[in-house]
Amino acid sequence: MGMNEIPSANRVQIGIFGRANAGKSSIINAITGQDLAIISGKKGTTTDPVTKAMELLPLGPVVLIDTPGLDDTGYLGKLRVEKTRKVLNKVDIAVLAVDAKTADEASLRTIEGPLMRQFAEKKLPYVVAVNKADLMTAAEQDKLAAFFGKGPHLLFVSAKTGQNIRELKECIAGAMPQEDGSKRLIGDLLKPNDTVVLVVPIDSAAPKGRLILPQQQVIRDCLEAGAIPVVTRDTELPRALLALSEKPKAVITDSQVFKQAAGVTPKDVFLTSFSILFSRYMGDLWQQVKGAERIGSLKDGDTVLISEGCTHHRQCGDIGTEQLPRLIRGFTGKKLDFCFTSGGDFPEDLSGAALVVHCGGCTLNRREMKYRLALAYAQGVPMTNYGTALAFLNGILGRSLELFQQPQEGL
Repeated sequence: MGMNEIPSANRVQIGIFGRANAGKSSIINAITGQDLAIISGKKGTTTDPVTKAMELLPLGPVVLIDTPGLDDTGYLGKLRVEKTRKVLNKVDIAVLAVDAKTADEASLRTIEGPLMRQFAEKKLPYVVAVNKADLMTAAEQDKLAAFFGKGPHLLFVSAKTGQNIRELKECIAGAMPQEDGSKRLIGDLLKPNDTVVLVVPIDSAAPKGRLILPQQQVIRDCLEAGAIPVVTRDTELPRALLALSEKPKAVITDSQVFKQAAGVTPKDVFLTSFSILFSRYMGDLWQQVKGAERIGSLKDGDTVLISEGCTHHRQCGDIGTEQLPRLIRGFTGKKLDFCFTSGGDFPEDLSGAALVVHCGGCTLNRREMKYRLALAYAQGVPMTNYGTALAFLNGILGRSLELFQQPQEGL
């Protein structure tokens, strides 16, 4: 990702759902004014969810996700439908595409009806776009309106003629829930002119010529708060602290050097990690604190699921697949089994896991991260994140949370 690109996790995620040949790809091309999606009369042209980041007025930066048809059949078809349903857990808005000429009430009750119930269960705002409106009679529109319900969520459009496409874009923008403006990575904890030291190791795992996404975003949030971010490697942290004319408000460190940073950061300076900041921003930090404390009660034979939101090339010493398993085994002294997932492959059934350890989720949007946390909570499986787990394993969990306001009910 280029330095000036907006991360996908920070864009509005719009999912386009419907049957095969319902006009999903045609609608995407119509609302973007570009040929982003392949249009074909052949059923099943879109075989996997396809994403495209772009600017879409009046919403601004968005990610459009074109999904396979929900009526796909056969073994591979069922797998594709399952991938489509997983997209529901990450999008901010759903657009349900309906082909006006093939829709009838009996068939709508088998696909579109259950899908709209899922929208409601997941509290997912949605818009129904009935395509080929240029070929419909008023009576046909009334019949479909009776099924979907009249209201601003229902639009009769034509990807071919452009009918109501502008209105569809405005409807999508209007359906977007208002973001909580108080939700920040760290800016809400800072005052203008506060100094924040960011500890960024440069090792074999660091990308050449740039900083990783969490580091970029925390720097940006510090600047927006009027604070002064000072960036240093872990090896130069002691000298950086001495060079400051006054103590910094906080030291934010990469989780992999938590212990080293704690050893040289003055006790009266807040200390936490990038991963913990993202976990606080993306979901329920205190749920993940409880999860970290469960590490101490793991038993022989327990399975620990380690999950990353992104996919990347694994290197020697990888934090997820090597460092955490080694540290957790060493801390507990137990014979534990570890399994790993990355990207979108987060299992819906967590019953086989005694603990889930997740990354900070910087590449996921908040809706998807909250879904994963809620899934673990509902199944009674403790869940934590890399930074909180490493703070606990290094005996500095309490210190790493001092920057944040602990809820009244405690942990």
